[in-house]
Amino acid sequence: MNRSETSGNGETKRVRALFLSDTHLGMKSIRVGQLIDFLRHHDAETIYLVGDFIDGWRLQKTWHWPLEYNVLIELLLAKAEAGTRIVYLPGNHDELVRNYLGTYFGEIEFVERTVHVTASGKSYLVIHGDQFDVVVKHAKWLAHVGDWAYNFALKTNGVINWVRRRLGKGYWSLSAWAKEKVKGAVSVIGRFEEALTLEAKESGVDGVICGHIHLADMHDRLGIHYINTGDWVESCTAIAEGFDGEFELIRWTQLEDRRAARPRRRRKKRGAA
Repeated sequence: MNRSETSGNGETKRVRALFLSDTHLGMKSIRVGQLIDFLRHHDAETIYLVGDFIDGWRLQKTWHWPLEYNVLIELLLAKAEAGTRIVYLPGNHDELVRNYLGTYFGEIEFVERTVHVTASGKSYLVIHGDQFDVVVKHAKWLAHVGDWAYNFALKTNGVINWVRRRLGKGYWSLSAWAKEKVKGAVSVIGRFEEALTLEAKESGVDGVICGHIHLADMHDRLGIHYINTGDWVESCTAIAEGFDGEFELIRWTQLEDRRAARPRRRRKKRGAA
C-alpha cells in the first residue's frame, strides 16, 4: 500500500519521487496544461524528467513555443529552488541536451542515465531508452518517418475525437490502439522491453524505469521490474514512488475526470439548524 502525504486541504500529494517522460515541448498536440495541473497537485523530493522533454526535431522544422511552456518551466524551476532535486535524462528528440551531460542548469542536473534507490533499498536503472531502439540507433531517417506518422495519427485523432465528443463518447487514441493491436508494433515493443530488462540485469539492479515508446506499464514478466512512464502527448501518465518504496502508475486524466464528477458539498447557511 502506497503511503503519501497530503496537505491540510487534501489537494497536494507529496511523494518520494516522480518520473515523467515524453512531454515533447514543441509538438502542437500535447497535454502541457494537464502536466502543469499535475505538478501543482504533486510535490516530490526528486523529479526525474526521463527524456524527450523538449522536441528538438519538431522545433527545428516549425518553431512552436506558447506561453504555457514557460509556465511549465517556471513551475519546475520554482520546485528546484524550493529544494526538489530535478534530474534531466535526455532522449532522442532532445539529443542536443546530451552535449551538456554532467552539467547543471540552475538546480537541474543533466545525466545520460542514473540509478535510483527506493526507500525500501531497491535499485532502478533510469534511462530514456532510445539507446536500445534499433530503428533510432541504426536508421535515424526511419525514426523521422515514424515521427511524421505519429504526428499524422495525432492529427487524425483530433478529427475522430471531435466526432466522438459530439456523440457524447470519451477520448480514443488511434496510436495506442495500433500499439496494442498491430502485430508489428507489439513485436517492436516486446523487443524494446527485452533489451531494457537485459541492460538492467547486466547493470546489477532490481529494475528499470524508462520512457520513449509512449506506453505506460509496470510488470515483472521478464524476470525484472520493468516500468515505463508513458507520455504527456496523449496518455498523461507518470510514475510515483511513495515513502514506503512502492511504485504507482498515475493516469492523470482519469483522476481529473473522477475529481470533476464528485458532487460539491453545499455550505450550510448561518443560523440554519
